[in-house]
Amino acid sequence: MAESLSRRQQQLIDSMRASVEALASPDSDILDLKIVDTTLREFTEAFEVFRPYRNQRKLTMFGSARTPADDPIYVMARELAQRIADDDWMVVTGAGPGIMQAGTEGAGRERAFGVNILLPHEQGANPIIAHDPKLVEMRYFFTRKLMLVRESHAYAVLPGGFGTLDEIYELLTLLQTGKAMPAPVLLVERPGDDYWQHWEEFTEKTAMARGYISPPDRSLYKIVSGVDDALSEIETFYRNYRSLRFFGEHLVIRLNYALDDAHLEALNEAFSDIVVDDTIRACEPRAEEISDNDDVEASRIGFRYNRVDFGRLRQLIDVVNTARP
Repeated sequence: MAESLSRRQQQLIDSMRASVEALASPDSDILDLKIVDTTLREFTEAFEVFRPYRNQRKLTMFGSARTPADDPIYVMARELAQRIADDDWMVVTGAGPGIMQAGTEGAGRERAFGVNILLPHEQGANPIIAHDPKLVEMRYFFTRKLMLVRESHAYAVLPGGFGTLDEIYELLTLLQTGKAMPAPVLLVERPGDDYWQHWEEFTEKTAMARGYISPPDRSLYKIVSGVDDALSEIETFYRNYRSLRFFGEHLVIRLNYALDDAHLEALNEAFSDIVVDDTIRACEPRAEEISDNDDVEASRIGFRYNRVDFGRLRQLIDVVNTARP
């Protein structure tokens, strides 16, 4: 007998049914219906593909589809994917040519996912990931971009054009507003290159100087030179930090090892601006975490967070990662 749905699952299914039924009107526009239908089908397929691998750490790689296989940037991307796959990660790409193919090639078919966009001028997925059960084909960019971000624990962005810049800006916006979980975002250059240096110069001298971006949001990304630097940053981010979860205004951060009183005191002194009428303290798993079996073996710190300054939250995680067991 199939397992029955939980109460919360049934509530959400009923809510989705009600939303779809609200469209069942003679006045409903056919294009509106097509968009909803396609979106639901694409998400359903993508969730099914990724579900068995939810506990596997993944790196999403972005970059130009126009990068040829003999370009040193392609070679670097392939090496990055190979080395992180050798470290038991999986690699997610947009499944197309260029940097996407380099990532798939480096990771190998067994450790690669593809989230392909269907475009009239491209012939589909690259030959390495084509017809693989871990390939998802999507018609809409917004569904594709959500899946490229939702499933990953780190992001490597290599030089590219409009599409790559669109992806990095959307990713940073999601992190800046707390719509994506904290994760290392690596803007990867070859040693001696200046692609991301020029991008950062514009960001800091034009957007940040005018107050459009807060200085702590600079912590949401890191420009790295080469594969070794990229892998080092990913390893450092997960040195002590494991994951986090919100419970209303309360934030719980799960750690590989506990912080002593001196580290907690230092955190409270340095990050009082993002703590609301509370202190950062060690805590036990909450009832919801125990019920969900959600990383209950990990050490924890918790506090009431203002849920505004996510650049500062990233800085707090960076400090947590400097602590030694």
